[in-house]
Amino acid sequence: MAVTTELRVRYAETDQMGVVYYANYLVWFELGRVELLRASGYSYDRLEKEHGCILPVIEARCRYRSPARYDDAILIETRPALLRGSVLKFAYRIFRKPGPESQARELLAEGETVHVVCDAQMQRKPLPPHYAEALRKRMDEEL
Repeated sequence: MAVTTELRVRYAETDQMGVVYYANYLVWFELGRVELLRASGYSYDRLEKEHGCILPVIEARCRYRSPARYDDAILIETRPALLRGSVLKFAYRIFRKPGPESQARELLAEGETVHVVCDAQMQRKPLPPHYAEALRKRMDEEL
């Protein structure tokens, strides 16, 4: 099951035209991942400190559909898309939140990030079983 995180576009995230700078979508993807783990009862912080795991990004893709602008309320929808060994993939969709003028969410961007679970020396290692189970459960709920 996807987790949805809401935020409002800050002025610092936009360019001179008031349009969100493209790299900020990747920052929002990270925010979505953090909130997905939190909603599953876990955290990045505990993953790193208690289990010695880091999740470096090895691939990122974002397709931009419509521009987000300063002060837009946006929704970041995040779900686990793949868990195979030490490889994790997350999928994202970013929407403009419906407002008084529109009842439908507008798709602004969609993408994926791929991560490898590693130790501090960047050597692959398995995701702790309880983290893997929580992510698999969310993947199963999508089916």
